[in-house]
Amino acid sequence: MSDNLSLKAFVVLMKSAKSVEDKIKKDINSFGMKTSDFAILEALYHKGRQTIRQISEAVLINTGSITYVIDKLENKDLLERINCKEDRRVVYIEITEKGKQLMDEIFPKHQKVIEHIFEDISTEDKETVINVLKQVGKKEENNKGDNN
Repeated sequence: MSDNLSLKAFVVLMKSAKSVEDKIKKDINSFGMKTSDFAILEALYHKGRQTIRQISEAVLINTGSITYVIDKLENKDLLERINCKEDRRVVYIEITEKGKQLMDEIFPKHQKVIEHIFEDISTEDKETVINVLKQVGKKEENNKGDNN
């Protein structure tokens, strides 16, 4: 029986994730942006200056693709590259004033969309979902490389 519940939990999780992802993509597209562009700007907007590796880990985009997206955003003057004075191999990415102004305008609207998705879920249930999904993620992080 628990195997059936595990399968059902997986299917419900995947369907729910797809539904939320579609809603979020539609919202981000309404601002004339791609999800990857928004994710990078959002990471810099909230976390400040980051390396490409840090951004890649934060937004789950591989470093090869992220360089292309950063180039596009830099050409739009939404972010800039800054060389590290202590280590010439390190390049930081930082949101520009123009990028900050854009995020000041659109992020509150985006946050309202997310809040709307979860508005009928109690605080307790949200905390439960967070904790359960963390457990699933940690278990799989600890088991990387295992096929079981």
